[in-house]
Amino acid sequence: MPPETVEVRRSSRRRRTVSAYRDGDKTIVLLPAWLSGEDADEWVSRMLDRLAAKEQRRRPTDEALLERARELSARYLDGEADPASVRWVDNQQHRWGSCTPENGTIRISTRLKGLPEWVINYVIIHELAHLIVPSHGAKFWALVEQYPKAERARGFLEGFSAAAHTAPEEC
Repeated sequence: MPPETVEVRRSSRRRRTVSAYRDGDKTIVLLPAWLSGEDADEWVSRMLDRLAAKEQRRRPTDEALLERARELSARYLDGEADPASVRWVDNQQHRWGSCTPENGTIRISTRLKGLPEWVINYVIIHELAHLIVPSHGAKFWALVEQYPKAERARGFLEGFSAAAHTAPEEC
């Protein structure tokens, strides 16, 4: 991947704000003219990090997570669930995951990162099952229970929530 081209534009009209945006294959960083060289370098670095984080949040899917979901669907749900996208999100503070059956999108909370793979797999399977059965009825739970570690994973998440001083959560 070629190094990123960054253009710094200074403005005497810009008093306190710093901003950045992409223009094709170039990144434009707008700075106040009075900002010193070292401070300007720090702000450029900070704005590049912010822009990268913003773009990461907007990515429609996480390819590795999507592939994992498809493998889990094939293994435990006979391939019935075919998600259009699966991605990590950091705006879910009260759910482990969510999905929109109408368009096949699944969102998995970044709070799960670092937990055991079998726990994350459970949350993915839970959301995949919602693509087949939107409610939490008997048919839904029968699908989820096809995952051998479903009960153990639910217990793990309840314990994890309790340890974090929060109420047990639903997917």
